[in-house]
Amino acid sequence: MTEIKTNLYLIIFLPFCFIQCSYHGNAYKDNSNTALTKYELVQDWPRLPKGFNLSDVTAVGIDRDQNIFLFQRTGRHWTQPFPDTTISSNTIFLLDNVTGKILNSWGANLFIMPHGLTVDNENNVWVTDVALQQIFKFSHDGKLLMNLGVAKISGNDSMHFNLPTDVAIATDGSFYVSDGYGNSRVVKFSKEGKYLFDWGKKGDKAGEFNTPHGIDLDSKDNVYVADRENNRIQKFNSKGQFLKEWKNNTATQLYSLSIDKKNDLFAIDNLTINDTLIKGADIIHFDSRLNILIRFGRSDSDGVSVPRYHDIDIDNNGNIYVAETLGRRIRKFRKNSTK
Repeated sequence: MTEIKTNLYLIIFLPFCFIQCSYHGNAYKDNSNTALTKYELVQDWPRLPKGFNLSDVTAVGIDRDQNIFLFQRTGRHWTQPFPDTTISSNTIFLLDNVTGKILNSWGANLFIMPHGLTVDNENNVWVTDVALQQIFKFSHDGKLLMNLGVAKISGNDSMHFNLPTDVAIATDGSFYVSDGYGNSRVVKFSKEGKYLFDWGKKGDKAGEFNTPHGIDLDSKDNVYVADRENNRIQKFNSKGQFLKEWKNNTATQLYSLSIDKKNDLFAIDNLTINDTLIKGADIIHFDSRLNILIRFGRSDSDGVSVPRYHDIDIDNNGNIYVAETLGRRIRKFRKNSTK
């Protein structure tokens, strides 16, 4: 059985080696680039208190000071049916971007099953809870400013969600919700939280979704959706009109994406064989036209554990942060300027 799985992996993986990255020590590089742009894992980041361990880290976001928010399930794992009680410990942590030390934490007794997190231009923190079926907007220090959806009640209308996954905020304050595991749609709201419109249904045609899992916007407020089970990125304008698609042909699930200040897009894919054999994650860097610039990963820096990334974000210096549920950690990659 092991030999069969290995052969299947080689059949799937090797045809695409020309865009895969090799691993040497702690440096990842794209062999297709003549400049050999490299990323390296930042060791000893984050620096957490002795005896403190992260749980399933589901999301990562970056504030205006370039410090790092993470959203975790703090002692809880995904089970269905979902638990009925909220997590009694803090679930949202703010980390110093340089040292990784904890600057603040909050979120106790608020969430049942944390999922997505986004920080807007005003430094507010937006999160989704798939068990509560709700969207929350908080101030930077954790004061509740807005919530949408009816707690623990799913639906497919202007007041209900069905396992919402992520939020993206436009320059005018309007926002989009990828909704999500259940409804396979994107919903747009005004800055004040008024329902505007939605689009999408379950399917694999343009404008349809099968688990819209991550969402982000470029500087023109075009909408990009990580359509996870369809294993693709879909691009729409601010009215929900389909513009473009990028299909992932090298792995099985495209989980999340993030757009940096230059309108470059970063995404994470995860390769699993026969739904059981986890082969790890790649980080993919695209230009604004969705052409692949760099792909790296698929083997962890310690050569033992297998990364399975759940969310990604990019700071203003080009550092990449990824959240791991399987590995229960957050990781930071930086560019290695050595060419």
